[in-house]
Amino acid sequence: MRERQQEECAVSKTRQKTTALVQMALLAALIAVLSAVPWLGYINLGFINATTVHIPVIIGGILLGPKAGGVLGGFFGLTSLLKNTFQPNLSSFVFSPFYGVGETHGNLWSLVICLVPRILIGVVAGLCYRAIARGGRRKTAAMAVAAVVGSLCNTLLVMGGIYLFFGPAYAAAQGVAYGALFGWIAALVGTVGVPEALVAAVLSTAICRPLLALQGRGGPVQWR
Repeated sequence: MRERQQEECAVSKTRQKTTALVQMALLAALIAVLSAVPWLGYINLGFINATTVHIPVIIGGILLGPKAGGVLGGFFGLTSLLKNTFQPNLSSFVFSPFYGVGETHGNLWSLVICLVPRILIGVVAGLCYRAIARGGRRKTAAMAVAAVVGSLCNTLLVMGGIYLFFGPAYAAAQGVAYGALFGWIAALVGTVGVPEALVAAVLSTAICRPLLALQGRGGPVQWR
């Protein structure tokens, strides 16, 4: 009897892990689609791209845990690198070391800005959800807070990195005086970053609630 229970437990865990891998693949595919479709994943505002690609990363962090969220965030960063290299805008040099105009070129810091904040979206969202929803309570609130924090983490780290490592060049590219750049970036965070976070909270919560309910009935385990 005990051996049979152990076998059933092993089969159940295998199914859960397989389902988790399938979810990972679907979320990665969604990131790829959002990245490839114009004005859907990266909304070109001229001076910067607003994005919805971070939403599957947040969903992955909530559903599958911070490790999976980090992997999906890395994939998001890779799509951003490709987008800014082959379909550039005025700020693309801060995201791609392979793009530049005149004397303004990206460098290794471009890779840091492009990849690290995106990886941390899923990690932070997963950890935040896990901390708030501990014990199975406040799950809906935990999803919303995790989405907002994960999204703002990306926005603040990206814009902070731009200010620290590319401030003068970025200001010149945008036609903004360097002395006014900090206020300009703060306004950008408020007008683009905050709406992105609110949209992420609404969509992530709406999508994750039914999927988490399925997890409670034997769905996929989180990646630890």
